[in-house]
Amino acid sequence: MSSAIEQLAANVNFATFAKAEDLKKRIWFTLVALAIYRLGTYIPLPGINPVVIKEFVSSNAGGILGILDMFSGGSISRMTILALNIMPYISSSIIVQLMTSISPHLEALKKEGEAGRRKLNQYTRYGTVLLAMIQAYGISVGLEKMSGASGPAVLNPGFMFHLSTVVILTGGTLFIMWLGEQITSRGLGNGISLVIYAGIVANLPQAVFSTFELGRQGALSVVVILGILFLVAAVIAYVVFMERAQRRILIQYPKRQVAVNMPAVAQTSHLPLKLNSAGVIPPIFASSLLLLPATISGFAGATSTDGVLGYIGSIFAHGHPVYMTCFASLIIFFAFFYTALMFNPNETSENLRKMGNYIPGVRPGKPTAEYLDYVLTRLTVVGALFLASICVLPDFIYSRVSLPFYFGGTTILIVVSVTMETITQIQSHLMAHQYEGLIKKAKAKGKM
Repeated sequence: MSSAIEQLAANVNFATFAKAEDLKKRIWFTLVALAIYRLGTYIPLPGINPVVIKEFVSSNAGGILGILDMFSGGSISRMTILALNIMPYISSSIIVQLMTSISPHLEALKKEGEAGRRKLNQYTRYGTVLLAMIQAYGISVGLEKMSGASGPAVLNPGFMFHLSTVVILTGGTLFIMWLGEQITSRGLGNGISLVIYAGIVANLPQAVFSTFELGRQGALSVVVILGILFLVAAVIAYVVFMERAQRRILIQYPKRQVAVNMPAVAQTSHLPLKLNSAGVIPPIFASSLLLLPATISGFAGATSTDGVLGYIGSIFAHGHPVYMTCFASLIIFFAFFYTALMFNPNETSENLRKMGNYIPGVRPGKPTAEYLDYVLTRLTVVGALFLASICVLPDFIYSRVSLPFYFGGTTILIVVSVTMETITQIQSHLMAHQYEGLIKKAKAKGKM
């Protein structure tokens, strides 16, 4: 028999959506904010030659610049005021999360609830400013040394160019961070995730058009195009299924007396453990490390025949067996590493013991921690293999078939995860609106 929540969700329809005024306002606010963000990705940085920048980024598309340009929606290849995008904030967030497992002070803040969370968010913002300034200065120095067929990349090099670049790029990152926080509080979904999502999907129309144009010209056969569409659909279905998969551990609550003449009743709940607890962090870490050799080789202008540096750059290129083997191995390693940092079985076991809860058939304390660690390890094995397969398979196909766009596993994970999260929030708002309608009807009947 379905629960009340499931029955309520089944009654959600377009008429309910049309009446949910708060939800419509949130959707419009989110769309306007993302449109402002996309507009900023087309405002060029003052004092540069955009033609030289675009040529350089295109020649190093196989390195880390290509990945960052894809996440930023083309801001790096156009060298706009939002070229740093939200990456300094993400790096700062990861650093703060890692430090909470090392620093006793930050770990204590994490346990303080809302006040501690606000303090950690403030540390994350400070780290964002510091990282953005360092990266912006590095970009200004790199731009000064860059030149192409049409001349140098910087029109007026010098101290003022460095200063203006650092101020503008850092300000652009802070603006995106503020915009993401506004979307989270006043819009729909996680603002930071939606900013990255908007940058990735902005290139999809051009990729689809290029694919069909190649099919029209005969460069790609109809069979290949149909195979690409089938593969994309299969991969998305695979990601959705694995991202929704979880192990629900039964939790028993202490018996409570519901009524005077009624026997004590034991209540139960579930502790959900996701199959992929690490999310997209392992692929991002792994790809960042592996793309460094190709990026350094590209900056040095080395080819596959130019000694050790060129050879290293060639074997760590997309599609090479060495690259794919190392990529899969690093993803598996970071999946276990990040999951161990984010979930502490001993802490969870202690919290259950303090509340008087327990897992049926498992003694409280250390046995519960060992059981949770055992279950989480098995789940992480499957989750790590899932991440490795979803990230390595597209690279393997990309190396065998010439596609007009990059079909990456990390981008698929981000797009699918953000889409699922946004749809879940829309359903939550719709159900909350239905609850409000039911309460109003009940009050109206009570007054009659």
